[in-house]
Amino acid sequence: MEHENYTVVTEFILLGLTQNQKVQMILLFFFLLFYMIILPGNVLIILTVWWDSQLGSPMYFFLANLAFLDICYCSVTPPKMLADFFSHRKTISYSACMAQLFFLHFLGGAEAFLLMVMAYDRYVAICKPLRYTKLVNRGVCCVLVGATWGAGFIHGIILFALSIHLPLCGPNILDNFFCDVHQLVKLACANTYIVELLMFLNNGVVIVMCFTLLLISYTVLLLKLWTQSPRANNKVASTCVSHIIVVFVMCGPAMYLYGLPFQAVPMEKVVAVFHTVIFPLTNAMIYTLRNKEIKDSMWKLISKYTLWKLLL
Repeated sequence: MEHENYTVVTEFILLGLTQNQKVQMILLFFFLLFYMIILPGNVLIILTVWWDSQLGSPMYFFLANLAFLDICYCSVTPPKMLADFFSHRKTISYSACMAQLFFLHFLGGAEAFLLMVMAYDRYVAICKPLRYTKLVNRGVCCVLVGATWGAGFIHGIILFALSIHLPLCGPNILDNFFCDVHQLVKLACANTYIVELLMFLNNGVVIVMCFTLLLISYTVLLLKLWTQSPRANNKVASTCVSHIIVVFVMCGPAMYLYGLPFQAVPMEKVVAVFHTVIFPLTNAMIYTLRNKEIKDSMWKLISKYTLWKLLL
């Protein structure tokens, strides 16, 4: 990106989570351990839904897509962060920085919109059960999932377009472990009020609206279930509670990071770690741990192929 009288920035220096080498090695160990446990779990969820025909309902179709989105989302910033633990000088090229920023918000936005689709699925299942198979059939599900990816792409490309036109004239130091819009705005050598306002509208307002709508919808659904038959609807209510937990897990840190415009965010790095590294991989697991059907199917799948290997 070149501007008259501006220095051409070709790379950024990342300060990372910490400069202490011992602390970096400890963090590396725990992050790798976390990934070795949780990442295969998300892959197993996708394989289980694909393998077991009894899990053919839209809810499990959306769950498998959520697990896939989480895997993609956690492939944007963590690999670079883990590699930087071994490097004394942590750098990222300008093009890689822009790509990281785009995919982070593209996939994050798609996941937020997918949560809204899952809320719609639960609404139809609870409030219009007789029309459920017509309103949420496989064709509709594919269209809805495609729409979430499309909306996420639009969300990401807007932030990318705003970021790539920022005039950067040094310094090129980012006080974080990945590239994001907040850090780039701080480096811009021009009045960024309009850009920050547009970024806030596209990021902060959108995530707050998603969170509010999701919370209201699930609260209404739980109240409806409770007034109908508390015991008969325990299973459905448990699913809704799982959805609410994921909504808080995903939207909480996002609102904290992007919902406060034009000001520094305390403990930004810590919240960013949970938002980009830890929480995404736990989303699908939260659903799974509270769902007996998919847990039983997962054990059947594991047992079948474990036994098959032993016989061979």
